[in-house]
Amino acid sequence: MNLLEQLTPTTIIGMVHLPPLPGAPGYASTGDEIRTQALEDATTLESAGVDAVLVENFGDAPFYPDDVPKHVVAELTAHTQAIADAVDVPVGVNVLRNDAEAALSVAAAANASFIRVNVHTGTAATDQGLLEGRAHETLRLRDRIDADVAILADVHVKHATPVGDRSIERAALETVERGRADGVIVSGSGTGVETALEDVERVKSALSSLDRDSPIPVFVGSGVTPDTVADCLETGADGVIVGTALKEGGETTNPVDEDRTRALVEAARAADSSDRSE
Repeated sequence: MNLLEQLTPTTIIGMVHLPPLPGAPGYASTGDEIRTQALEDATTLESAGVDAVLVENFGDAPFYPDDVPKHVVAELTAHTQAIADAVDVPVGVNVLRNDAEAALSVAAAANASFIRVNVHTGTAATDQGLLEGRAHETLRLRDRIDADVAILADVHVKHATPVGDRSIERAALETVERGRADGVIVSGSGTGVETALEDVERVKSALSSLDRDSPIPVFVGSGVTPDTVADCLETGADGVIVGTALKEGGETTNPVDEDRTRALVEAARAADSSDRSE
């Protein structure tokens, strides 16, 4: 299922944060245990009303900068395929820290429809060192393997500092015009940190200047809660990506909590209904 063809005024992408995979320092589960929890999280997200799920190797810290080992690609492909088979909503992949080639390969093999790329264009200073965008490689790989996979790219990604004098507006425009991303993500400074609404508005305004048949979707990528989702959507954002707020006790590494997820979905839908009635 194609995410960008099914956008709604309140598109919600829920996170499936995988625990440490084999080979990672914190690995302590069996493959079956990882698969079981991933499927439970994905199906809970779907039943609670999210519009898509995004699978991420969140537990693999410290992360490889931009080239994960082949066994990680294999593990992610197997888990993503199982999730794609189990749910009827679009499925995406993010391979941390910034392995877009792996994410695209996993998505193409596992019938996922989108990927998240943390640094698609430009350069960012991170705890993995300097990460450089490889849009030129990612786009060519997508063409070579004929993958129907959308690229959602971060603008001034979290857990990073942009290198050089590159405003968020310029970064967004270059990510779309020169990097040819299909959508962009605006986040706070770290996982679960609230996104500055002014940043979302600045990105939306910059992208609105482009002469395109259809606008580039902008997603809020961190810090979204039932209390803030309405404000996030009022910026003109086309959707939100939510992880921490949907977990038991609000802890990122805990299982998805269906009640918390429903609360956020209902808050988003209520905000949309209110806007349409005015």
